[in-house]
Amino acid sequence: MVIVIIAISAAVVAPNIGSGNQTAKLKSSMRDIASALRFARGHALSQHKESRVLFNLQDNTYQITGKTKTYRIAKEIEVTLDLAQSQIIDETQGSIRFFPDGSSTGGRVTLEVAGNKRQLDINWLTGHVEINDQ
Repeated sequence: MVIVIIAISAAVVAPNIGSGNQTAKLKSSMRDIASALRFARGHALSQHKESRVLFNLQDNTYQITGKTKTYRIAKEIEVTLDLAQSQIIDETQGSIRFFPDGSSTGGRVTLEVAGNKRQLDINWLTGHVEINDQ
């Protein structure tokens, strides 16, 4: 009897653990991208020159101007960009640019995994970065 209850509990809990892990990856990736965008904005303000975050959707990566490191987004996370036309390089690459006055080209970064979706909005006028749950 006890073994049956443990087996049933494991069958119910195991899928939820995996789902929770994906949700944690989603939230972590969103925070990391928000941090990169805020860093780029701060860099543009403090250095009095443009800065950008370049996204590569084919590789699920992004880079910050002036940094050699390429940041990875988990492969199971689908990334969608809604950018100013001038910032679209091709169908797999685009960027969000920040200007010395703090403004930006604006846009939205959407991350989705297993039916969970989060959006990151970048205000074009202020450059403010905000995470929105879906």
